[in-house]
Amino acid sequence: MIQLTNDPIDIQAVVNQVTDRNCGAIATFIGTVRELTNGKKTIRLEYHAYESMAIKLLKKISQEVQDNWPDTNVAITHRLGMLEISEVAIVIAISSPHREAAYQANAYAMERIKEMVPIWKKEHWDDGSKWIGDQLERVAYKEGKPQ
Repeated sequence: MIQLTNDPIDIQAVVNQVTDRNCGAIATFIGTVRELTNGKKTIRLEYHAYESMAIKLLKKISQEVQDNWPDTNVAITHRLGMLEISEVAIVIAISSPHREAAYQANAYAMERIKEMVPIWKKEHWDDGSKWIGDQLERVAYKEGKPQ
């Protein structure tokens, strides 16, 4: 239920992977390519990964979620390659018997992915391109102060 792909992500297929008759909630996070980032016009994004390590760490995060929120099911699909405005870059789907656990687990998974998975993003702006990838850059980016 962990996947890296160069193809467009089928959101429903990811959700279907966690659908369970014993779960009353499915929380999804769908990350898309936006056109404006901190006042800069984005033309497209480009994602690259150290794929074998990324899969290993995504599986670790999935296990962390299941350890911390028992009875959850986790599916994560991240897109690689060139993505245009509005395309889906990542889908995280987590099912749980109760919605609060699904919400919390989903937020946890996204933060852990950003923190530790070797997936790099290159932003192609109308005035140039910049890799967004190391931890310092991510902190500055999150605070709205891209370097």
